[in-house]
Amino acid sequence: MSFDFKKEYKEFYLPKNKPEIVDVPKANYIAIRGKGNPNDQDGDYQKAIGVLYSIAYTLKMSYKTDYKIEGFFDYVVPPLEGFWWQDGIDGVDYTNKELFNWISIIRLPDFITKKDFAWAKETVAIKKKIDCSKAEFLTIKEGLCVQIMHHGSYDDEPATVAIMDKYLEDNGYENDFSDTRLHHEIYLSDARKVAPDKLKTVIRHPIKKG
Repeated sequence: MSFDFKKEYKEFYLPKNKPEIVDVPKANYIAIRGKGNPNDQDGDYQKAIGVLYSIAYTLKMSYKTDYKIEGFFDYVVPPLEGFWWQDGIDGVDYTNKELFNWISIIRLPDFITKKDFAWAKETVAIKKKIDCSKAEFLTIKEGLCVQIMHHGSYDDEPATVAIMDKYLEDNGYENDFSDTRLHHEIYLSDARKVAPDKLKTVIRHPIKKG
């Protein structure tokens, strides 16, 4: 049976419908940085997602090629994730999506090295003839965070965030946003196939003791 990150690490991918505190360990990701409205059909965000998945599945299916990855075992490609922020804005202003900065990511198994990533990136660029130059191998250690499962449209996230903020206030914590600690979303639903009111998204914020 394929290794499934969502099932093996439920505490990070399947939180409850109420806030909970987690200490997120270091992990490696395929990442692409960009700016602009994620809903633009031909925008940079949509192109980035295509590149991320192309590299992710090239690595997953590498065992069917001549390239062999040391320590490889079969796994389910983890869900798409994203870090979001807007310059000069505290929190997120969903009415001005053009101002978004983002880092779109997909988690990598620990056995994937930078060398393996470089092979996959080059393979995708040659075989699919798409520009993979912005894709990077990124290591992230989020540390202490609060998270919750958000149900519904992305535009309705502020109400869920308010629940998280109240929980922090009641329990002696506060948000700890910075240039490296950002609003984080994990997408458990495919927005192309699921109605907005049925979407499931993990919202995670960096925190510290108040």
